[in-house]
Amino acid sequence: MLEGIENIIFDLGGVIVNIDYDKTIDAFSRLSGNIMPQIFNKYYQSKVFAEFEIGSFSAQEFRSQVKKKFGFEATDKKFDKAWSAMLLDTPPERLELLLDLKEKKRTFLLSNTNKIHIRDYNKILQKEFNHYLENFFEKVYLSHLVKKRKPDVSIYKQVVSENNLDPRKTLFVDDTETNIIGARKAGLQAQLITNELTINSLFEGWY
Repeated sequence: MLEGIENIIFDLGGVIVNIDYDKTIDAFSRLSGNIMPQIFNKYYQSKVFAEFEIGSFSAQEFRSQVKKKFGFEATDKKFDKAWSAMLLDTPPERLELLLDLKEKKRTFLLSNTNKIHIRDYNKILQKEFNHYLENFFEKVYLSHLVKKRKPDVSIYKQVVSENNLDPRKTLFVDDTETNIIGARKAGLQAQLITNELTINSLFEGWY
C-alpha cells in the first residue's frame, strides 16, 4: 500500500481528531428538553447538516434551521458549544506524525466539515498545541469552502488537478468506507482508518 507513495491526503474527523457524534446529539437533546433522533453519524446526515457542509448557507442560517427543525431555542454560544461537543481529543502523536510527514512527503487535508467546527477546532489547536490546522499540510481542502463533499469524485479530482498529483502515487486515508470508495473511483490509493489501524500505526516505520 505505501510503496511508491509520494503524496498523502488526510481526512480530519475520526482520523486526526477523535469524534463522538452522540455528544452533540445529547447536547442538543439537553437544549431542546427532548430526546433527539439519530440526526447524523459518520454514515448519514440529515439534509440540513449536509447542506451546511457544502456552504449552502451561513452559520446563522444553519442555527436557525436546526432550532426550527427540532423545536428549541438557544443563544449562538450555547448552540455552537453543543454543535462542537462532538470534537474530542487530538492525540499529540498524530500531530507530531503530520509535521514529520510534511517534511518528507506532500500532504493535504480533505475534510467534510463546516465553518463552526473548523473555527472551534482551530481554537483548540491553538490553545493546546500553538498551531492551526493549516500548519500541518501543504494545502487544506474544506467542503464548505469548495462547495462539494466526499464521496463526490470531483472533490478528489480537484485536489489531484490543482496540485499536479499522480493519483497512482497518492494515498487517501479516511475513516468512512463510502469516502474510500469515492477516492478509489478517482484513481487514488486509499486506506480505511479504524480504531485498530490509526494513522500512527499505518505509517509506523514507513519512512
